Amino acid sequence: MPIRILPDAVASQIAAGEVVERPASVVKELLENALDAGARNITVTVEGGGRALLRVADDGQGIPAGEVVLAFARHATSKLTTADDLSHVQTLGFRGEALASIASVSRLSVVTRAAGEGVGTQLRLEGGALAARTPIGAPQGTVLSVENLFYNVPARLKFLKSETSERSYIAQLVSRYALAYPQVRFRLVFDNRINFQSTGSGDAREVLAAAYGVELARQLLELGSVYDAPPPTAAPSDDEEALFLHERRARDVIDVHGFISPPAINRANRRDIALFVNGRWVQDIRLSTAVLQAYHTMLMVGRYPIAVIHLTLPAEDVDVNVHPTKAEVRFRYPDAAFSAVERAVRRTLTALAPVPHFAPRQWSQDGDPSRPAPDWSPDWGVFAAGPLAIPATVAPNLEAAAQAPLPPVVQAPLPAPDVPLLRVIGQVGAAYIVAEGPDGLYLIDQHAAHERVLYEAYRLQRAAAYVVSQALLEPVAVEVPADAAALLDSQLEALRQIGFSLEPFGGNTFLVRSLPTVLGRVDPVRAVRVVVEDFEEDETLLAAEVEARLIARVCKRAAVKAGQVLSPAEQITLVRELEKCVSPRTCPHGRPTMIHLSVDAVERQFGRKG
Repeated sequence: MPIRILPDAVASQIAAGEVVERPASVVKELLENALDAGARNITVTVEGGGRALLRVADDGQGIPAGEVVLAFARHATSKLTTADDLSHVQTLGFRGEALASIASVSRLSVVTRAAGEGVGTQLRLEGGALAARTPIGAPQGTVLSVENLFYNVPARLKFLKSETSERSYIAQLVSRYALAYPQVRFRLVFDNRINFQSTGSGDAREVLAAAYGVELARQLLELGSVYDAPPPTAAPSDDEEALFLHERRARDVIDVHGFISPPAINRANRRDIALFVNGRWVQDIRLSTAVLQAYHTMLMVGRYPIAVIHLTLPAEDVDVNVHPTKAEVRFRYPDAAFSAVERAVRRTLTALAPVPHFAPRQWSQDGDPSRPAPDWSPDWGVFAAGPLAIPATVAPNLEAAAQAPLPPVVQAPLPAPDVPLLRVIGQVGAAYIVAEGPDGLYLIDQHAAHERVLYEAYRLQRAAAYVVSQALLEPVAVEVPADAAALLDSQLEALRQIGFSLEPFGGNTFLVRSLPTVLGRVDPVRAVRVVVEDFEEDETLLAAEVEARLIARVCKRAAVKAGQVLSPAEQITLVRELEKCVSPRTCPHGRPTMIHLSVDAVERQFGRKG
């Protein structure tokens, strides 16, 4: 094929593929334009997960009437004039590609009025082509609406995720920029319902409360201010002198501030580590590593802190023109940035992190540590695999459901397909039950075992279409993070099917009215929050069933934990109920519930054999 220049429409769609990855990409570019325009109030409206409508309204400077059409041309910007300006970018946007790219893959309309102008301008574009321009009465600022995103790029539209997932991306994005600009009032509306709202008062903790909830925001630790450069540990060699001085100067001028969680508050992944460089939300693996390094020895393996960290440094020391979506940056002195973050976080943790409090407690049905452990019998129904108060008409269905296969799990190597009858010996480390079987010794993880017992009892009831619920005496209000509210809202029906009765209560708050009795008296707030948290273990084995994932999550939270002292009767009950399970060797996530040590292996260790 001969070489030729691509048509403008094709070139625009190719360029859009780099800038507009999903609806959240559109919101990001429009938010940055609004912030660059000096907006103090920004409202984001989303319908259909962003496919149907994305609207960003701001009260910024607006676009002059004579420049509105030009603003949607490729490489048109008011933020750069020469190539030298790229070395010290002061604004969030600068390339002049975003509006043209968005317009090329959507039906777009904009209403804007610049300061000092008596009338506004309305434009309509379709696929990047100007369709109409009219004068219109409007307040100062800009309202930009993007409809039918990717209508002319069906391949891109096809690979978007579910509406719930796309809403979650947008909610996370808006809350991040609200954290970066607490002096700006942000408002996010999903399908005519407010999902997130900040006050714009300038108080960062108010934004944290809106994003994470009041309880969590109150516990976050505030970082110190300017990073103090440490004294040199050794004199540099002659050829290192210039670099050393530059690094020292860079550390002196890096300002690190924000909030971090104490070690006791942590997450299953890095999603809640938010990094901002000169007001720009970035994804930087080295800075994330610096945060984790500061928590070294303070967090369990596989757990991550919550962190909202702002770095402020001279614009010439950071290159923002290294990624199509401006999501990554490069530092002139990367070691200095790493060191500044690590030291600021570590210093705050050392000075302010509270000492975790722990006291062993008896395991009781209602979770009240002040009450003595009940006198259990093997048939007590807290494990739910024993007798339950279920109408006789339903009992046959439960018997049939017991034969239904459960999702496959990875079995630990045991000498027989079923667990033999075990004799309980005792508890070790307030976490493991020691039992003797006919073929050796068994060490049982009490948390994983109880998870399996609860999970199978739960699935048994669900298969019989009779999950027994207990109404709460008073509804309990549960507040969840803004980006998780949409996820929880989409799961209400699935939760109802497994015994939870919840209803929206405005904003990011939900009312819990009933809980499944199979869980005993589990804390309603914790039980509901675990639904919207990321998986703590690998749950891909259950990925085909939404209900199975929800049940596994809730059972994990309700199961007894390591550190809880079990009475001898409780230990026996747990082991007996585990023996009744269809898949007793693993928890619902595939982790082994027990370790077997054969008599032959014990004898070899004592030198009785070979």
